[in-house]
Amino acid sequence: MKKYSILLIDDEKSQRDILSGYLKKKGYTIFVALSGEEGIKITNENLIDIILSDFKMPDKTGIEVLEEVKKINPEISFIMITAFGTVENAVKAMRLGADDYISKPVDLDELDILIEKIIEHKDLKSENEMLKTQLQEKYKISSVISESPNMAEVINIAVRVAGSKATVLITGESGTGKEVIAKSIHFLSSRKDKPFVAVNIPALSVSLIESELFGHEKGAFTGADKMSKGRFELADKGTIFLDEIGDIPLATQVKLLRVLQEQQIERVGSTESINIDARIIAATNQNLEKKIKEGTFREDLFYRLNIVSIKIPPLRERREDILPLIEFFSKKYSEENHKKDIEISKEAVDRLLKYNYPGNVRELENIMERAIVLSRRNTITVNDLPLAVKGLVEEEKSENLLSGTLTEQVEALEKRMIFNALKKTNGNQTQAGKLLGITERNLRYKLNKYNIQN
Repeated sequence: MKKYSILLIDDEKSQRDILSGYLKKKGYTIFVALSGEEGIKITNENLIDIILSDFKMPDKTGIEVLEEVKKINPEISFIMITAFGTVENAVKAMRLGADDYISKPVDLDELDILIEKIIEHKDLKSENEMLKTQLQEKYKISSVISESPNMAEVINIAVRVAGSKATVLITGESGTGKEVIAKSIHFLSSRKDKPFVAVNIPALSVSLIESELFGHEKGAFTGADKMSKGRFELADKGTIFLDEIGDIPLATQVKLLRVLQEQQIERVGSTESINIDARIIAATNQNLEKKIKEGTFREDLFYRLNIVSIKIPPLRERREDILPLIEFFSKKYSEENHKKDIEISKEAVDRLLKYNYPGNVRELENIMERAIVLSRRNTITVNDLPLAVKGLVEEEKSENLLSGTLTEQVEALEKRMIFNALKKTNGNQTQAGKLLGITERNLRYKLNKYNIQN
């Protein structure tokens, strides 16, 4: 574990001695400065992780020291020591980049908590960067794009669990990137050179799901003209990813539970047990605890799967990731489609940043691919975006019309209802017409009348 360095800046000898002695006993590397200028000099010459600085000093204030050291290294964490009651100084320091403040006389227990919180944040950030570097450079899975604290925690858990054999349950809405995180765990594990087998449970035939998962012997059922290995055997020594585990039939859940408990399978049509060493990562967009109450999912299976839980937040709850994802997908699909120097207009970026993405990252990726493929220019504009995104602009225009005549107000309301209906039905005119209570033919007439592109 890294040994963190702390610079203590204080002109009062008694406080310097108490704090430096205490922090040395806690195992930190301690630097001491008697003035702000000396503290800045030490920061220039040494690798400092955390600065603990008094606010009031003869040569420089703590605020001035903070501003100078942030220019030297923005990653340095800063705790301001302030006199009791000078909250305004603490607030100003926080606005300028201080991580926290502590009042005199310094409570050592409180100081411990502040420093531990900062170190925990630094460790999390470091592990996050390590994972992204490994994924992007070593394993070429560069689609793990994240800037948000929510995703930093997801990636941090993925790093920590990768080296173990623990079963992982990944939850989150459709399109959030559950399989990407599952692959990340696999490629960071000791199994990285073995198979990663992804199974989309809803895509499997209910009558053949056990054969697909566990394999079958020749003659086990009509059409089984030869022995076939199942996905678990194919994933032996590697990882099996069971996507949408909530859709697995109850009868198959019993057999899956046995695999988790005994690490054995039986092919359909056989009574012979086969030892399996496949790490299981499962994912779902459903509430499994609710399904347990409804009797459609086994509680014992849930607890076996849920050894380590990773919840991926929807894109609308991590908006810091939208712009980096836009840039990533823009570069990816520009290269794939041999289009150089593709730019995105400010208006288009604004629309993309405001949109809620019910389809999450997958929807954003589809939007960017579509826009780049269909664009005739080097600049992606609002007109290149799908109606669900572009419609936000039209709604704003419609709202501005409500100050006009009665006819204009009626038309504005009609346009807005059409946009809302098309948005809810993802552009399906038949379904939109039903929502509006008009025929599809009537809807097409109104689309032409208002020059609405669908």
